[in-house]
This record gives sequence, C-alpha cells and structure tokens, in this order.
Amino acid sequence: MIERWLRPDLRDLFGYSMLASPEDVAAAYGISPDRLIRLHANENVYGPSPRVYAALAQGAWHQYPDPQGRALRRALAEYTGLGPEWIALGNGADDVIDLLARLLIGPGRTALIVEPTFEMYALSVRWHGGKVLTLQRDEAFHIPLAELLEAVHRHRPAAIFLASPNNPDGTLLSEEILHALLAEDVMVIVDEAYFEFSGHTFASWLPKHSNLVIVRTFSKWAGLAALRLGYALMHPELVRAYDEVRPPFNVNLAAQQAALVSLEDRAYLLANVARLVAERERLYQALQEFPFLRPFPSRTNFILCQVVNPDAHRLWEELLRRGILVRRYTSPELRNYLRISVGRPEHTEALLQALTEIAGEVPHGPS
Repeated sequence: MIERWLRPDLRDLFGYSMLASPEDVAAAYGISPDRLIRLHANENVYGPSPRVYAALAQGAWHQYPDPQGRALRRALAEYTGLGPEWIALGNGADDVIDLLARLLIGPGRTALIVEPTFEMYALSVRWHGGKVLTLQRDEAFHIPLAELLEAVHRHRPAAIFLASPNNPDGTLLSEEILHALLAEDVMVIVDEAYFEFSGHTFASWLPKHSNLVIVRTFSKWAGLAALRLGYALMHPELVRAYDEVRPPFNVNLAAQQAALVSLEDRAYLLANVARLVAERERLYQALQEFPFLRPFPSRTNFILCQVVNPDAHRLWEELLRRGILVRRYTSPELRNYLRISVGRPEHTEALLQALTEIAGEVPHGPS
C-alpha cells in the first residue's frame, strides 16, 4: 500500500531486520530466558564499572546534553594520546559508521568492503545511496593485497572499510596492507572495536595520514553496550565536517556520564578485559579437542569456529536446547561457521560440557 512512497533503491534491503531477541529465540526452543547463556553478541559478561551506576543516579535529565561532548572528548584525548579536536562522538560505533557513510560516500560514490566482515559497513553505505564494491578474503580470512590494490586502482572508491581485529574471524589488519592503502587517494576507515582486547592500534599513524579514520566503542571493553557510545579518531578538519552532518544531541547525557566514569575506572575495566583474554585462550585450546570444530586464533573476545560435521545450524540448535546461545550465519561464505563469545569460566565449562554431550549423541565424520 505504501510501497510507492518508499525509496526504490532500498527495497532490496527490506529483508534485513533486527535479529530476534534472545528471549524470543529461547522461548521458541522451550528454554527459560533466565537460564540462557548469552555467547552470541560479544557482550562483556563482567558488565560496566560499578561507578557507572552511581553516575547514572544523578543527572540533569530535563536538560539537553552538551552537543559537543567536550568533557568526554577531553577525557578521550588523555586516553588516546590525541587532542580533543581529533575526536568525534557517536551513538555507538554503528552511528559513527553510519555518519561516516553519510559524509564520505552517498549517491554516486563507492565504498570498498572486504568480506566477510561486520555487516554494518555495507548496510550504512546502501542506506545513504552509495554503491558497495566487495572483495573476498581467502579461506584463512586473509586479505589478498594485490587484488585489493587492483580494485582501488580500477574502481577508485571514496572509502574502504576494514576492521582490526576483524569480525567474525578475530584477526588483525596487517601493517603492510594499511600502509599500501594509505598511499592511495582513498579514505581508509579502520574499525578498532576490539582494540582493548587486541592491544594493537593504528592511532599513532593518524598525524601522518589525513586519510585514516579509526572507529572505537565503549560497548566491548567497558561493558556499555546498552548505553551506546562510540567515537572516531580522525583529522580535525574531518571531525568538523562530521559534526556538520550529525544530529546535535546524538550522544545522550547518560552515555556521556557513563563513559567518563569508565575512563576514570579503566584499571578495573582493563582487569576484566585481561580476564576475558585469558579465558579466550583457555577456550581456544579446549575447542581444538573437538574433531568437528576448527577454531580460529582470535585477538578479540570471541572465537570463530568452522563446523566440520554436523552442519553449523544443527550444532547451533543442539547448543540452544542446552541453554547456550552462540552466533550462527546465513550468508553462503559463513554458513558452516559459528562464532562463540567469551564468557566467564563457568560459561566456558557449560559450553564444553554441552559440546561433549553433543559429541556423544550426534554422528560425526564425512557427510
């Protein structure tokens, strides 16, 4: 009825929708939501700093927040080692990515995306009327540099989206690839959502490369996924242009206050990150013991596993029936993979016990 008023170029995207809630998924399989172990969304199971709750108990909620987020930008300057003028804020990293697509790409321009990777890059480009050009990683999720540079030279994209570490495989972007791309006439956007887990950043490259943008988030390391706070590190001129195209109050007061106290209490939060990294390594070693799984080394708070047999969807269902929710995929290149978020030690034990049960009940070997 209303289709004639909708943008024709977006109709192919209407099949995309928010993922079903964990509660709905659990109910569909007869699982009580309160016993569901959530290992599907890369959430920080240790949660935010205790100081966040105190900070959120007070605030001038009837007033608009500082549209520039100046106090937070000053705190981030101290955290990142760059001046406040190098920092742009967003309502989560998704919002930052979307605003960058609005600013840099849009109708008549192209973005190059190396897949598989975080799906928001392609979606944001298409939502803003831009064209998406894709290049595939190899079976080990490595980026073919020669093909990448050939695509840049042939198609002259306005921007390239890359993640370091990449989601879903957890591998770092190589310095060789980034160095080669920054020598080209293209904006390179590097998503460092898992920077605190990897311990690796390209932030020090920014002063010498005006065509580099780094995106980060408070969702993972600081446990603020529900409050939505992301930021970008980029040339001050680009920050000023970014601020011209974003809504003036896109970062709410609660998120700003929570981020500020998180930065103050970073020792507590980074200790939790260290716990998750240690648990990641324990989980990676344990997953290798199951002959039907091929886990990939990771520099994040998740581990991608290729499922040899049974198929990934069946394994996903078997885990869910035991109260464990992990991430499955429908895209052809990832249909035989599951991604497992790292939880607390007791979550690892429950997962390993479930996999042991499944190994004894489900036939394995060549199909």
